[in-house]
Amino acid sequence: METKTTVPFEGTKEQEMQLRQIIAEMKDEKGALMPIMQKAQDIYGYLPYEVQKIISDDMGVPMEKIYGVATFYSMFNLEPKGKYQISVCLGTACYVKGSGLILEKLKEKLGIDNGQCTPDGKFSLDACRCVGACGLAPVMMINGEVYGKVNVNDIDMILAKYE
Repeated sequence: METKTTVPFEGTKEQEMQLRQIIAEMKDEKGALMPIMQKAQDIYGYLPYEVQKIISDDMGVPMEKIYGVATFYSMFNLEPKGKYQISVCLGTACYVKGSGLILEKLKEKLGIDNGQCTPDGKFSLDACRCVGACGLAPVMMINGEVYGKVNVNDIDMILAKYE
């Protein structure tokens, strides 16, 4: 498994001790893997390779299984989230009105791909499905604040509010 993260892992000894304690308490319970992974994500904010390895080693579960669970369920993140979480709606109405171009412009401007975080931890970028604001298409959100009828020329002005 290759890691492509844009942000280096910076877990603390306290976080690791907390995770190992949770694993020790829960590992013998039937179906404990997902709850342990959820608690690990609560501790670290995401599930980087290093955290998956701790879970694998301490539970005796192959890395392939942990990675498979982490990538199958949308609740898990393999990349950290930025201080400002940008979501671009790719639902039908938004996509037809140009949200794909908005996503591409944001990737270019921020220097990251969909699902990644800028190296400074300031912005993360995610495509999402319909946000229920079809009348404002195309839509993007930053930390829940909705920006409607966005075009690529608006991107610099919107991002400037957060820099």
